[in-house]
Amino acid sequence: MRNMRLTFGVLFFLIIGFTYAQDGINWMSMNEALEAQKKEPKKIFMDVYTTWCGPCKMLDRNTFSDKNVIEYINENYYAVKFNAEGNESVTYQDFTYTNPNYRPERRGRNSQHLFAHALKVNAYPTLVFFKENGDLIQAVPGYRTPKELEIFLKMIHSDDYLNITTNEAWNEYQKNFKSTF
Repeated sequence: MRNMRLTFGVLFFLIIGFTYAQDGINWMSMNEALEAQKKEPKKIFMDVYTTWCGPCKMLDRNTFSDKNVIEYINENYYAVKFNAEGNESVTYQDFTYTNPNYRPERRGRNSQHLFAHALKVNAYPTLVFFKENGDLIQAVPGYRTPKELEIFLKMIHSDDYLNITTNEAWNEYQKNFKSTF
């Protein structure tokens, strides 16, 4: 009887774990997203984070676990998770970016990756949006709740951002935006 309960318990947690994994954001590398764009053009949503960043961990825990955020990002974007202090090699617009000063033995802060530097990322987390052809649209620094992220996800996906050229236009857009998250 005890073995049966143990087997059931393990099976239950495996099923829950598999289901949860299936329901997460489909993260990929920037190189994979750029390659995917060649086959099926889609905008890229990038989470630029560091391993020591508290708000980055909150974004993962509170925002990227939200079912509406997961569904919207997976449906409308290629999602990229990029460690701004990691050692991944990124080939973007015919240039390969690396982190030549990366030190694997370091705990906490490391040197900034040259790709994060090229994107002018100076705060963590930063959410970066790219066009269907890979060109940069905008970087949005700081932690966002699901509702705060929703306006950016939808404005950029729909190309409404192209018509927002002043602070007044942005304020008007925010005022008229109807959240569904």
